[in-house]
Amino acid sequence: MCETGSCTDKNTPVGIGPRIPGWANETVFYQIYPMGFCGAPFENDGVERNRISKVKEWIPHLQQLNVGAVYFSPVFESDTHGYDTRDYRKLDCRLGTNEAFREVCTALHEAGIRVVLDGVFNHVGRGFWAFQDVLKNREASPYRDWFHINFGGNSNYNDGLWYEAGKAISSWSS
Repeated sequence: MCETGSCTDKNTPVGIGPRIPGWANETVFYQIYPMGFCGAPFENDGVERNRISKVKEWIPHLQQLNVGAVYFSPVFESDTHGYDTRDYRKLDCRLGTNEAFREVCTALHEAGIRVVLDGVFNHVGRGFWAFQDVLKNREASPYRDWFHINFGGNSNYNDGLWYEAGKAISSWSS
């Protein structure tokens, strides 16, 4: 049983496996890929445009479907498709501002709909600050070990290093 009693999986000992809140097992989820749903361009050109507010127009439809939670995947500032994150603290400018997203979340909450964000924290985009530091400082970067990098190779970006995408190392995991 879960420590807090809010989990429904009674066969999982405390501290073992995922801790899923009870409401998640009893809720209809509606997944939104906001880049496509809101009509954002594929490449991040840095132009801020409030597209995320379109979700508010869909709240009556979500309520008709008895949706209890919206699963946004992904929303963070990224280079292209959303999973190549630049900044985990900022809504992608192609979708709008953090304030605009806060308004969407508030409207969803007022409608009784929870919000879940898709955060992929084991890989980042080339625009991520630590990777940018590696590109600039190469072997001298304190973040070089966060990534699988071969400084003797070259990538299709012709930046004088090769890296294995999708296999970032977390400095805090062991």
